[in-house]
Amino acid sequence: MADTAPAPTAPDAAPDRPRRSDATRAAILDAARDRFAADGYERATIRAIARDAGIDPSMVMRYYGNKAGLFAAASEIDLRLPDLASVPREQLGALLVEHFLDRWEGDETLTGMVRVAVTNEAGAERLRGVFADQIRPALAAVCPVPEELSARAALVGSQLVGMGMLRYVLLLPPAVGLSREEIVAWLAPTLQHYLTAEHP
Repeated sequence: MADTAPAPTAPDAAPDRPRRSDATRAAILDAARDRFAADGYERATIRAIARDAGIDPSMVMRYYGNKAGLFAAASEIDLRLPDLASVPREQLGALLVEHFLDRWEGDETLTGMVRVAVTNEAGAERLRGVFADQIRPALAAVCPVPEELSARAALVGSQLVGMGMLRYVLLLPPAVGLSREEIVAWLAPTLQHYLTAEHP
């Protein structure tokens, strides 16, 4: 009985498809972030985003369904906050400032969504979600009075988002000109106060 060899296959076909899919998704998300940041949610269009990504608009719809789905994917933000309960109490303020400087400088999504949030309710709602789902729970681990968590978290956010807005979105020269060390030196004591001081 003659041996039967398996049918030949295209060994690279299957691995290539996921790689092409990943590259297409990445191109779409990059284009979407830029377009949402530049035009806002309402004015940004699937057609313009597809053109920026160099693909057919049907591909955007295939992967993300509609503009709302694309915006949700493009504005996914992970602040990667550390476990503050494991941080020495006297270092909380400095660690948070340094961490947020790293996030601002390392994640264009955060900057882009802040731009959108200033002018669009969808962007504002997205950032409120980040605040509720990530910042507030992280600070709960070190808040001395649970009933004051929301107020303290809002005060902390005012400093971190405010500096991020001035330095990375508006590019205000005095804010841009500050070194990281200066920003930490200025902001860390304020955040430390918000996190650990008694209610005034």
